[in-house]
Amino acid sequence: MKVGLKQKVSQYIDAGFPILYINSFEDEKIDSMIREIGEQKEIVEWNRARGLVEFDTKVALLSTLSELTDALDLYLERDELERKIIVLKDIHSYINAPEIVARLKIIVNLINQGVDATVIIVSTVIDIPPELEKYITILETDYLSKEDIKDLIMHFIREYEFPKIEESLLEEFAVAFKGLSEFEICNLLGLAYTDDGELTRKDLGLIFEQKQQMIKKSGILEMIPLKESLDDIGGLENLKAWLKRKAKVFKNIGAAERFGVDMPKGVLVAGVPGCGKSLSAKAIACLFEVPLLRLDMGRLMGKYVGESEANMRKAISLAEAISPCVLWIDELEKAFAGIGAEGGGAEVTTRLFGNFLTWLQEKTSPAFVVATANDILKLPPELLRKGRFDEIFYIGLPKAAERKRIFEIHLKKRRPNDLDKINISQLVDKTEGFSGADIEGVVKDGVETAFAADRASVTTQDIEQAIRETNSLMELMGDSLKELMKEYEKRKYKNSSL
Repeated sequence: MKVGLKQKVSQYIDAGFPILYINSFEDEKIDSMIREIGEQKEIVEWNRARGLVEFDTKVALLSTLSELTDALDLYLERDELERKIIVLKDIHSYINAPEIVARLKIIVNLINQGVDATVIIVSTVIDIPPELEKYITILETDYLSKEDIKDLIMHFIREYEFPKIEESLLEEFAVAFKGLSEFEICNLLGLAYTDDGELTRKDLGLIFEQKQQMIKKSGILEMIPLKESLDDIGGLENLKAWLKRKAKVFKNIGAAERFGVDMPKGVLVAGVPGCGKSLSAKAIACLFEVPLLRLDMGRLMGKYVGESEANMRKAISLAEAISPCVLWIDELEKAFAGIGAEGGGAEVTTRLFGNFLTWLQEKTSPAFVVATANDILKLPPELLRKGRFDEIFYIGLPKAAERKRIFEIHLKKRRPNDLDKINISQLVDKTEGFSGADIEGVVKDGVETAFAADRASVTTQDIEQAIRETNSLMELMGDSLKELMKEYEKRKYKNSSL
């Protein structure tokens, strides 16, 4: 069972952890929690606006204690520190200053010697000085559960005398609001109230817009618009059939779990560039009817100690909060390059990899992971162990029947009226060794050629000319591609094609 933030903070205080770093912007909510936990202790607060203040009233204690160094000086003696909770807000701009680090180390040493006290840092930015890294525990605020969100909505409905809503719509709102803070949910309910005085299905659009904002502001995840479906993929019938089975489980997870089916974890799709891996990730989200979040591993890397790991926790927490969703990690082999090597950057990557593996193995949330890789041979073997992903598929160059379907998809998209006039079988014979992206490229070039020549339609010859002027993926990669495909088959990964 997940332990809430309040219980964690209480446990850490009781255990004598010296500094707790709470990453949150909801000051009032955190204040209320600290007030409940520390009711038997004296709580003081320092903030940038008023200096040292009485915690409940926010009234300045002494006008001369506006500087953080002066405020900390009060608590460098055992008797003054005893049975205190010192709350420091938004000090990320100061915390690396040598004079601040030195004072916090004195306070930490006193706590480690048995003084009953705790320092709680509350900030929206995580910045940890190397000298204090071992003494600081980072905590994230909890996302509301579905039941908590329902209670919040019903409270709002009663307070503002909204018309009652159906249980099914309440369920939809509760799922849609997942991942948003209490502050954000109340703001959106207020927006719905000012719009027409009631909660209706059209207000779900407001929530989607807010989630897009939330993802953008995180700077780590990206919400990808869904335009592609399985019908836009030519071939890959084995992968499609497997995904349809998973989609049925995913959409009916309650009934599936009662039947004894496990929560789907995810899939690793590897293979040659331009053969549909990214398209598959987008189509999976469309099939599952959930948002698609893309995790850019490069954005996780922070410049401060502990920041990269905090970013990984934030990304995972956000994906789980917004779930059900599809979490797409592109070019996985690049994300974890340097695992096991020496040096600061490699050590950070190794820790991130460990965090990711643990989550992947233990997760129970409906966040379906789609990892794509061009060269699976560069991935750490621990990632390929059974139980990390539900299945590993590889995608090779499209076979004749698949190339035919890819031509049909791209011609129908651009020139549906010309489709019957073009000899697709002839084009298929001339594109052995072409990837799906190669075929899309020659169709685009052929259409452009016909337009530039002022012709009313696209002909087989237009596309054949584009084929002659294109170097296929097989020509570009040659033996290395053949060796890669042999290795996939040798390792008995599932072929995405029939």
